[in-house]
Amino acid sequence: MRLMQFQIDDIIKTALNEDINYIDVTTDYLVDDDAVSTARYVAKDSGVLCGIDIALRVFTLLDETASFEVFIRDGEEVRKGDIIAKITCHTRALLKGERTALNLIQHMSGIATATNRCVKLTEGTKASVADTRKTLPGLRALQKYAVTVGGGRNHRYNLSDCAMLKDTHLDAYGSMTGAVTALREKMGHTVKIEVEVGSLKELEEALGLGVEIIMLDNMSVEDMAEAVKLTAGRAKLEASGNVTDETIRAIAETGVDIISMGALTHSVKAFDISMKIDK
Repeated sequence: MRLMQFQIDDIIKTALNEDINYIDVTTDYLVDDDAVSTARYVAKDSGVLCGIDIALRVFTLLDETASFEVFIRDGEEVRKGDIIAKITCHTRALLKGERTALNLIQHMSGIATATNRCVKLTEGTKASVADTRKTLPGLRALQKYAVTVGGGRNHRYNLSDCAMLKDTHLDAYGSMTGAVTALREKMGHTVKIEVEVGSLKELEEALGLGVEIIMLDNMSVEDMAEAVKLTAGRAKLEASGNVTDETIRAIAETGVDIISMGALTHSVKAFDISMKIDK
């Protein structure tokens, strides 16, 4: 996934407006306008870095004279104590942008680190690790980018990307067969259909309809393995629902194609990074 600069800038400007409003009472009253400082980004944990250019962009938007030395890039492993980058700019900009920049890089690095851990746990299987739409409002682009930096793959970006029939859609419409038939009569030929199933009986109905992707929702490992045998390559199989570090390997070994995890974006722990200003 590639991020567009206007997406990044819009997110940063929204965050800065929220944080600064019209004045930074502490910084603007204490620090001279022409003061310049250098700060270091220091890792306080080990994992996969993500969002360094986005974090540094915060300071460029606040001070066009800002300059940087970057020692670790997105996708590279970082160890506790590593200096990630150095930032030189007006001191007011450093202090005003500190929290916004750290919020972004810590969150994104946390996602990349968690994703990379899951990817490593599934090594040697055919399963790919994917995200979901369970993202924070306004941050989806950054969060999905972070998943790819960690070695994962993106599920649909939004509701326009794929026709996905979840249990709520099926309950609202009345039947799986009727819903799939109705979709095919109206949607374009380039759109795929994914159907969520909770049992092997529902799986057989979905296979009979020729849908391209089938989500196995909260199935046991034993039922997932049986689903792989029944499907025999006729559709992509996606395992979803309460996937954890402890269960992901067993799920991957059933032979499913995709393991989707909302926890990669909605429950991830922030990666600890601090900014230290040189005295």
